[in-house]
Amino acid sequence: MTPRGRNVWPAAVILAALAAGTAGCSSNGTPAPDGPVVSRGGVADEPGGFNPFGFGGGGGDRKDGGTAEIGVNSLLWRASLDTVSFMPLALTDSFGGVILTDWYADPNTPTERFKMQIYILDTRLRADGIKVNVFKQVQGPGGWVDAAVSEDTAPQIENAILAKARELRLSTLNN
Repeated sequence: MTPRGRNVWPAAVILAALAAGTAGCSSNGTPAPDGPVVSRGGVADEPGGFNPFGFGGGGGDRKDGGTAEIGVNSLLWRASLDTVSFMPLALTDSFGGVILTDWYADPNTPTERFKMQIYILDTRLRADGIKVNVFKQVQGPGGWVDAAVSEDTAPQIENAILAKARELRLSTLNN
């Protein structure tokens, strides 16, 4: 008991347990291999990292003997990133297949801005393996206001991504 009448013993035990648990997370001085390490269970761990619950995986072993690095079609992933490379990225999740951009305003039209959500839905290169949502805002007297986006905008972006993915696939087949 402390002078104030509080028992600090449980807090000290919890802190000691956390300190002992995190001590195993430090590096042992040996260099880690390059890239993610994929376990037999398909859970990708960072080199030398600690992943007690197996979250963040989804890779798995590939048929060609290599290890999977992302959980979605790599051509669609790369083509999506290339297509929206002019926009700032807010979030990317290669295992879940999610790319969220931040607001982007073209310097020629600074009173309107756009934001995109791209979802890669399949591990195969398919036309229905990608979904794009586009959001638009215009600047009004009271600030930014949501505005309608043309119905063909999202399909046009999806088609541009698919065309880029096909181009990437052809370039890898020719090498």
